[in-house]
Amino acid sequence: MQNKNEMTLTFDARSVNEGFARMAVAAFVAELDPTLDEISDVKTAVSEAVTNVIIHAYDNPAEKVELTCCITGKDVEIVVSDTGKGIPDIPRAMEPFYTTKPELERSGMGFAFMEAFMDEIRVSSEVGKGTKVWMRKVIGTQEG
Repeated sequence: MQNKNEMTLTFDARSVNEGFARMAVAAFVAELDPTLDEISDVKTAVSEAVTNVIIHAYDNPAEKVELTCCITGKDVEIVVSDTGKGIPDIPRAMEPFYTTKPELERSGMGFAFMEAFMDEIRVSSEVGKGTKVWMRKVIGTQEG
């Protein structure tokens, strides 16, 4: 059986916690000795996923974001989930530049960034029940 390490964090859906989530995952993944580019990729993807929850899932910052991270070998799986509004049209929401909150000057590039920086991404959502973003990256495939 491969060496496995897991962690779960639950925190308020407040913008100040986006940086906490980035740093927590970066510290957790550090055991794999990632390159600076790899750690930057993971931090950016986590930042985008958490920011999506904070901006789109809830109207109340006291609601919770759950972030889980699992390392198996060199494989890192990260799940960011909420129990918020849900996404009615996932394919449309994943289109570059699509945003439901243009008044906030959002770029609509969150999912595009997650797809660009991670090896794999999956999104599941149910309106009124929440969303789960699953991301995977293999560490050690880039040149240092």
